[in-house]
Amino acid sequence: MTKTKTDKSVTALPLNTILDGDCIEAMNALPANSIDLIFADPPYNLQLRGDLHRPDNSRVDAVDDHWDQFDSFKVYDQFTRAWLKAARRLLKPDGALWVIGSYHNVFRMGAELQNQGYWILNDVVWRKSNPMPNFRGKRFTNAHETLIWASKSEGAKYTFNYEALKALNDGVQMRSDWVIPICNGGERLKDENGDKAHPTQKPEALLHRILVGTTNPGDVVLDPFFGTGTTGAVAKMLGRDFIGIEREESYRKVAEKRLSRIRKFDKSALEVTASKRAEPRVPFGQLVERGMLRPGEVLTSMNGKQAKVRADGTLIGDGIKGSIHQVGAHLEGAPSCNGWTYWCIRRDGKSVPIDIFRQQIRAEMNN
Repeated sequence: MTKTKTDKSVTALPLNTILDGDCIEAMNALPANSIDLIFADPPYNLQLRGDLHRPDNSRVDAVDDHWDQFDSFKVYDQFTRAWLKAARRLLKPDGALWVIGSYHNVFRMGAELQNQGYWILNDVVWRKSNPMPNFRGKRFTNAHETLIWASKSEGAKYTFNYEALKALNDGVQMRSDWVIPICNGGERLKDENGDKAHPTQKPEALLHRILVGTTNPGDVVLDPFFGTGTTGAVAKMLGRDFIGIEREESYRKVAEKRLSRIRKFDKSALEVTASKRAEPRVPFGQLVERGMLRPGEVLTSMNGKQAKVRADGTLIGDGIKGSIHQVGAHLEGAPSCNGWTYWCIRRDGKSVPIDIFRQQIRAEMNN
């Protein structure tokens, strides 16, 4: 991995690299329609007024860095408008964007996303299982942040690994409220003085869920506010390419050291559960064309209903002609039927589901 100074002449993607410079200039120097996913954790513009102390009067290490300070909402909105415009130019037509923020900035970003033609797919609440208390006791504890997931435009395609996210969630559909702890313990990176290397370091678990759910191995993930490199670290482990942009030298140094220790998981470990809709479509007629089933053979359901195979890949049974699905639904008096799992054929004295033949063709198509 190398560090590259931003240059307007950049035409190729500097994969697995941290770019040194202003994020807007750096993004504008990259080729259009080249990025699969952008994860952005921009400055929050917290508008802090004075120091914050715990009940024992110790000072809280809050976000008071210069990069989070803007003169006004107008200035912050101009910044937001510029970087979101640069980001949209970079996204492929089927690319997508994730942004994360607090109540200070996420609503302003959401409005600008819609102004620029992005299409919001979900807002996700990251509920922190171990939030920092509200020491002054004058407001609710800020126990969550909000993520916005958006496609490049209305109607655009995007990656969503539904079955993989369901598997991550113990077989239950993934919801839009995620309970994940903030960084602590060994995951929290420290600088040479033993202090937090970055005040808003995101947990790897958060990026793991995002990248497994909305990217595929080999995709290019851009983080224009790279910080200490959580996005890059998780992308590297998961077999995705990353591009980071970070203007603060101290953060780049920590990120480079961190990334040098990361190793990609092996290929088999990177495979995720795919949606059945994503598998190649195999018409029933192909089984007939290829001689796996012969015209005139009789298919039988698990409860003894029968239908005969015809040369054009349709069935005839009980006075009805149609597809494997239509005939099965008619025989069962049901509004629909999955013919692939409904019908079986006798082979060597055994009842064999016809879906076995479909899976055989799919395996050949994937080789």
